[in-house]
Amino acid sequence: MTSPVPVNAPVADDFDDGPSVSLVDLLTWLGEGKKVIAAVTVAAAVVSVGVSLAMPNIFTARTSLLPSNSQQQGGGSAAALAALGSLGGLAGGLGAKTPDELYVNLLRSDSVQRALDARFELRKRYDIETYEVLRGTLPKYIKITADKKSGVITVEVDDEDPKFAADLANAHAGEISKLLSRLAVSEAQQRRVFFEQQLKDTKENLIRAEQALRDVQEKSGMVVLDKQAEAIIEAVAQLKTRIAEREIRLKVMRTSTTAENPDVRLLVSELAALRTELARMESRSAATADKEGNIDIPIGKLPSAGLEYVRAMREVKFQETMLGSMLRQFEVAKLDEAKDAPALQQVDVAEPPDRKSKPKRATIVVGSTLAAFLLMVGWTLWRRYSEVARAQNPEFAERLATLRGAWRLRR
Repeated sequence: MTSPVPVNAPVADDFDDGPSVSLVDLLTWLGEGKKVIAAVTVAAAVVSVGVSLAMPNIFTARTSLLPSNSQQQGGGSAAALAALGSLGGLAGGLGAKTPDELYVNLLRSDSVQRALDARFELRKRYDIETYEVLRGTLPKYIKITADKKSGVITVEVDDEDPKFAADLANAHAGEISKLLSRLAVSEAQQRRVFFEQQLKDTKENLIRAEQALRDVQEKSGMVVLDKQAEAIIEAVAQLKTRIAEREIRLKVMRTSTTAENPDVRLLVSELAALRTELARMESRSAATADKEGNIDIPIGKLPSAGLEYVRAMREVKFQETMLGSMLRQFEVAKLDEAKDAPALQQVDVAEPPDRKSKPKRATIVVGSTLAAFLLMVGWTLWRRYSEVARAQNPEFAERLATLRGAWRLRR
C-alpha cells in the first residue's frame, strides 16, 4: 500500500528553464542598446519619407448610380431584372440576389469593360498587352460597390490624372445605359424593341411589294382596277392586317403569360375566326360564296388577266396598312418607355478631385518608423536575453540552438 503524497510536497518546475528577468533588467538592456535602436529607427524614418515622396499622387474620382428599383418602381422591371440573372455568358455568370448586385455585375461585365478599354485605351495606359490581363488588373484601379441599405452603387476610379479619373468614372453610367438598352430590361423597352424590329421588317416588305406591283404593271400594262376589285382588295387587306395585329399581340403576351390566360385564349379564338373569314374571301370557288349568301365576288372570279395584278395590289395595300399599324404600336411603346424612369440614374457626376487620395505619406512614415522601433526593441531584448540564458543555463542554450536550427531554411 502506497503512502499518501504530502500536500505541501515540492513540485518540479520543468518549464522554468530560462533565467529570471526583472523590469529593471529589461530597461537596462534597452538603455544599453539605445544608440542602435535610435539609429535604425531614424534610418527607417528617412527611408520611408524618401519612398513616400517618390510615390506618385493618386486621385480618386467618384460617381454614384441609383437603380430605379430603389425608387419602388416594380412590376415588370423587377421581374425582368431577376430574369437577367441567368445570362451567364455576359460576365462569367451574373448570379445576383438583388437588383443592385445585378447592376454591379453588369458594370463589371466584359461588355462594359471592353467598351471602356476601346474608348480610353486602358491597355495602353496601364501597359497591358491582352484584355484577359486587363480584366484581372482593373479592380486595382476601379472599385464598384453597392450599399446594402440604400441600394446606391458607387464607382471609384484611381488615377494619377484627376480629369482622366473623373471621365472614366462618368463613362460607366453611359456604358451601362447602352448595355441596358440593348438588353431591354424593362417591359416597355422589350415592347419598343419588338415593334421597332417589326416596323423595320414591314418597311422592307412594303418596298418589295411595291417593286413587285411595278413589275406586274410593266408586264400586263394594267394600271387601274374597277371599283369592285378595289373593294375586294381593301377588304382582304384590312382583314389580313387585323390578323397580323392579333398575332403580334399574342407574341407579346406569351412572353409574360401562359397559354391558359383568358386574354390569350380570347386572342386565339379571334385569330381562328379571322383566318376562317380570310380563307372564305380568298376562295376561288364561286359556289361557296353563293351558298353562304355572300354578295362578295371571290378573287377566283376576277378576270384572269388582272388576277396577278390584284394579288400584287393586295399585297401593297396590306403592307401599307401594316406599316400604319406598326407605326402606331411603335409610338405607343416609345411613350410607355419614356414614362419609365431610366433603369440606372446617375446621382452624382464625378468631378476631377482637387486633392490626392493616395499615398497617405504621414501614415506610411509613422507606421514604418514605429514598426522599425518595435522590431529593434524586440531584437535588442531577445539578443540580451539569449546571452544571459546561455551564460546561466547551458541546457537552455542548447534548446535555443535547436530552435534556430528548426526554423532555418537551409540545413
